[in-house]
This record gives sequence, structure tokens and C-alpha cells, in this order.
Amino acid sequence: MMIRRVPFDHPDAVKLNDQVQAEYHVRYGDGGDATELAPADFAPPNGVYLIAYDEWDSPVATGGWRAQDTNGEGNLDGDAELKRMYVIEQMRGRGLARRVLAALEEDARAAGRLRMVLETGIKQPEAIALYTSSGYEPCVKFGYYRHYEDSRCFAKAL
Repeated sequence: MMIRRVPFDHPDAVKLNDQVQAEYHVRYGDGGDATELAPADFAPPNGVYLIAYDEWDSPVATGGWRAQDTNGEGNLDGDAELKRMYVIEQMRGRGLARRVLAALEEDARAAGRLRMVLETGIKQPEAIALYTSSGYEPCVKFGYYRHYEDSRCFAKAL
């Protein structure tokens, strides 16, 4: 597997984003994640977007982080917000999400970010299991879904 930095609007990123949004819709019935994201959010040094490719150069996993500082949505100075972690269904269970997550944490740390934060939901138990087994702990809710009952937020010091 090869992990590459790509712009958030790269065709492969768009393809995988459409797939994760469709999965969110199936799980939550709400059309997908309504959090506003822009390609500039993931432009270094204030973020990065990664895609993992298989041996046939097909995109199979994705994830990104974007810088957040103290704001009206509950973030703190030095936050790196994890977004769009996703592994295509036929490649799940092979450790790809863990590898992408580690690469994102390393990149955010190198960029001077202090903690990685993320929001997920109770209908994504495999995501919650990944994050808690990777050292993430529940934190004060933040972001677009902070007032939703099904939302769960986690943080890990970098």
C-alpha cells in the first residue's frame, strides 16, 4: 500500500468522499456529513489529505486533518481535526485505517498541532473501536454535530 498526499478536490478524493457520504446516509439517514469542508482546509501546513492506494493504484482508504484553533464550536488552540477517515468495504479489516491514522497524527505533530480531535457517531462502532484502541479518549463535544445526542467526540494529545 502506498499513502500519498493529495488535494481534497483530487478526483480520487472526491470519489472516496462520495462513498463515505453515501455510507453516512445509510447509517444515519441524513444525507451525509453536513460539516463544511474546503480544499484549502487540507492544504499544508494547515492540514493534509491522504489517500492509500493498493498495488493496482486504486484508491482504497482516505483521511485528512485540518487545523482548528479556539472557536465558537468548541475547538482549542492547537487542535488538528480528523476528517473523512474511510476504507472501502472490500479492504476493511486489514489495518489500513490504523496506518492512515498514524500517518495523519505524525503529519499533524510535525506541523506543530497539539492534539488530534474527531467527531463520530454511535452508528459507527468500528470507528469508535479504532480510535479508543489508538489512545483517543472522550472529550468535550465540538464542531457541527456538538449538540446531537448520537455524536461522540474524542481527542488524543500529539
